[in-house]
Amino acid sequence: MIGWTDLPADLSDTAALARLSAHLPPEAPVISSDLARAVATADALGARQRLPHDPSFREMHFGQWETRPFAEIEAESPEHIRAFWETPGDIAPPGGESWTALTTRTWAALDRLQGLAPDIIVVAHFGPIVAALQRAEQLSPEAAFAHRIDNLSVTSLTLAPPKVFSINHRP
Repeated sequence: MIGWTDLPADLSDTAALARLSAHLPPEAPVISSDLARAVATADALGARQRLPHDPSFREMHFGQWETRPFAEIEAESPEHIRAFWETPGDIAPPGGESWTALTTRTWAALDRLQGLAPDIIVVAHFGPIVAALQRAEQLSPEAAFAHRIDNLSVTSLTLAPPKVFSINHRP
């Protein structure tokens, strides 16, 4: 469970990074989470206008579950961790944040970006990406969680009007 733990990014696949950079709109400004793995990935996209890092695009805060394997937590608190993943909403890890808290901060950050530029590249983590999809597709949290988001993939959407163009695309 890695959320706010500030681990480095694995950017060894330079060919994938080059394809990703070439796929993205060259004039679009880039904003990222303030965690090192997102900042380094944004930096690897090449010379683009950078917006200040935004902690609102961080991954979910797993609190006392942070850096621990799922099986270890499940052995300790099976009902709590199952409820957290199977019914995302107001249930939070001890000392962490709920899905509702993550979507609230992510949606507020997306609202702040509206109208700033025709296209904006947001380098974020699974949670904020899925939160944006939940809003754009008007999904339940459970349906949003069904999406797969790989590292260095592109999910493209607009919020006004809500429309999803691609999910987990690997250029």
